Amino acid sequence: MGTQNLDIQILAAPSILGLRTNGVQDLPAALLKAGLGWQLQQEHPVLHLATLNAQYSDKRDPDTRCLNPVSIRNFSIKLGKAVDLLLDKGRFPLILGGDCSILLGIMSGLKVRGKYGLIFIDAHADFYEPEKSVTGEVADMDLAIVTGRGPDILTNINNIKPYVEDGHVIHIGQRDWEETKKYGSQDIRDTTITRYDLENIEKEGIEQVAAAVITNLDSSLDGYWMHFDTDVLADELNPAVEYHLPGGLDFEQSEYFINQLLCTGRIIGFDITIFNPRFDTNGQIAQNISDTIVRAFRSIKR
Repeated sequence: MGTQNLDIQILAAPSILGLRTNGVQDLPAALLKAGLGWQLQQEHPVLHLATLNAQYSDKRDPDTRCLNPVSIRNFSIKLGKAVDLLLDKGRFPLILGGDCSILLGIMSGLKVRGKYGLIFIDAHADFYEPEKSVTGEVADMDLAIVTGRGPDILTNINNIKPYVEDGHVIHIGQRDWEETKKYGSQDIRDTTITRYDLENIEKEGIEQVAAAVITNLDSSLDGYWMHFDTDVLADELNPAVEYHLPGGLDFEQSEYFINQLLCTGRIIGFDITIFNPRFDTNGQIAQNISDTIVRAFRSIKR
């Protein structure tokens, strides 16, 4: 069963309000140029959600200690409605960011519809409290926020905090343990979030980890969203990201994991974040990422 069984519609939502304005906003254009859209043989035109990037400020909000909390909330409301509309039409939303703060809009939009889980594929825990974050970038605290930790203006959009419960989150690929300890981040190991970090994957193999994740999917939920931060890939394969860490997944592992989860029929949408084309001078990294996603989607079997 291939992608014709997923009624995919791509939505470009390149918000950088949770990071900085140095290139991540070009992610959709780069992946689409590499053929992501036409190779998936989607029937619908690519949608483009207007950003609020022009409102970007590099000054922390004095009350929340976050960058751009009001603009992020406003954009999140727009994105949540867009995702909701696509799902109402029976579409499979494929969201191209942007930075990881787009997850706030996605998950708050899903919470309006029902009860959903989150497959969070990321090299980082993204679990900082604003006052512990070195930068105030919401992109390093998005998982904390969508699980209800952080300032109310971001955690309680539509008065539905939390957008996803800890026990319905599965984190894949973390490799920033030392960094989180150094800067005093909250530790996701102190929660009921299910975790398979890079060490687990290297020890057990991606096949066994994927099988374990599938076993852990909660059948009582309405479905799961899958978040793919491209910094989960090894630095030597994808140096076009903002923050670098040794190690990481290869393209084949990423493709396998994404494909196996899609084959369950439980994934209702997918987003890609953090890739910065300005660090990809010949376009080869964008091509490799696009090809990986296309292969993962086109070989779906149910």
